[in-house]
Amino acid sequence: MTSVNPESRTPSLLDASCEDYVYDLARISPTNATAWGIEGFEGELQDFSPAYWEELMDRHRELLADVDAFDDGTDDNDDEEDFDDVDIVTAEVLRDRLCLDLALHHHDEFTGQLNNLASPVQEIRDTFLLMPQDTAEQRDAIASRLSQVGAALAGYRESLALAASHGRVAPIRQVDAVSRQCEELAQSDSLLENLGVDPESAPVQEAKAAFGAMSEWLTDQLAPHAPDADAVGRERYQRFSHLFVGDIVDLDDAYAWGLEQLQEIVAQQQVIASKLYGEGTNVRDAMRKLNNEERYTIKGVDALREWMQTKADEAIADLNGTHFDIPTPVQTIEAKIDPAGSGGIFYTPPSDDFSRPGRMWWSVPAGQETFHTWQELTTVYHESVPGHHLQCGQATCERGNLNLWRRSVCWNSGHGEGWALYAEQLMDELGYHEDLGTRMGMLDAQRLRAARVVLDIGVHLGKTVPEGTGVWDAGYARHFLRENSAMDDANLSFELTRYLGWPGQAPSYALGQRLWQNLRAEAAERGMSTKQFHSKALALGSIPMSILREQVLEG
Repeated sequence: MTSVNPESRTPSLLDASCEDYVYDLARISPTNATAWGIEGFEGELQDFSPAYWEELMDRHRELLADVDAFDDGTDDNDDEEDFDDVDIVTAEVLRDRLCLDLALHHHDEFTGQLNNLASPVQEIRDTFLLMPQDTAEQRDAIASRLSQVGAALAGYRESLALAASHGRVAPIRQVDAVSRQCEELAQSDSLLENLGVDPESAPVQEAKAAFGAMSEWLTDQLAPHAPDADAVGRERYQRFSHLFVGDIVDLDDAYAWGLEQLQEIVAQQQVIASKLYGEGTNVRDAMRKLNNEERYTIKGVDALREWMQTKADEAIADLNGTHFDIPTPVQTIEAKIDPAGSGGIFYTPPSDDFSRPGRMWWSVPAGQETFHTWQELTTVYHESVPGHHLQCGQATCERGNLNLWRRSVCWNSGHGEGWALYAEQLMDELGYHEDLGTRMGMLDAQRLRAARVVLDIGVHLGKTVPEGTGVWDAGYARHFLRENSAMDDANLSFELTRYLGWPGQAPSYALGQRLWQNLRAEAAERGMSTKQFHSKALALGSIPMSILREQVLEG
């Protein structure tokens, strides 16, 4: 595959160590191998036991030792062992990311992780969505991985029990949510029965039984030790925030900024409501009216998938060669419906050789048949182009400069989700929301992300609510989210549980967007065009925002 940047470099010793590291990670974590498109581990499944986490952390330490050794060997001579400019960035990113992981592991955050979106149960479930079912060999790999679900969940229980012995247990809200997810996977016609493997076969039935046993264990053994409080406190939250944003955040300043953003966005929405439906129409009423407009309504998941695909293809065709130079393999994306039914919308990157294209997924809740395009067009831009698909695809094309870890494995939420949210607003700048309905939807998405900054920090730090009448808790958070989003009840409940159980992640979208916008403004002051800025920044891959700023402005 041709690099986006025609100037290729000779791979260094550090690049070689990173490549070895990635393949070791693929062996240790076969679900990651599947996500990255690395072959040879399709029938395997890690066990998520304490030994698994220790092996993973030991490999982190080994790579950090390699970085230090190579760095110590760098001198002023032109030796092949010297770090070049790319190596310097790689080393800085490795130290930042791996040291944060090690610190989190030290505090039992990995062994004790359990929430409704990003913990081992979902990783086991979702890996099967990425596995092709077309050939007998592929179906055999699925069956093999299914046969190991029981051992994986048993190992996960060992980790949860170890963390619990150290006082680290997820809140009861998360335990209950994951128990329900496991119960659903154990029921008839669950996702596990629709993987191309005979539903009555031993691997499928054993995997279902394993999830059923996991549900019972969570309810009977872990739940009695789970705290009622959702808040994690400032110290833990600061670690999570640094991990997700990719920079050290002044949390109190971020909270105040989020409130200011909300006021500005609501004012813009009110102007649109008045223009659409007349003076006196408030934002909530305008959204209800938009939902009732036939031109913004889609019926059925098949029609939804087709609409997603069409809008993504149109964006690629329009933006390529004008505002971006989109590499040929990135000009293909697949819109998919996720059978898990969680209500989430997400993107999965292409494999390193693009044999598996990038995909955007909509996990439609059971029974939902009506969708509103005024609200969701901005989501297509977020997940496809110029959002995640362009971001991940362009990094994957940088084979001539970035090693496998940099282009396909390293992921920082503030960079990645911040870019995707920045991309939503960029499409407004470029004139793609001249329709007042879809502009209301874009602002609704921006409002939600600003609200999440306030909600997430407010709950987990126990701050006083904006009205000054009490302290943030889950009940107030639900009210606040309802007031600041157009989500239906199913999505709102899922999202609120997500924020309460995955501290620091949700604010990384808006805080990352803020950092992207500030960086673009600084680049413009130095004479860089917007297109040049995008090209230079995206070619670096997903790196912490503090390091990105250094490289774009000084590199």
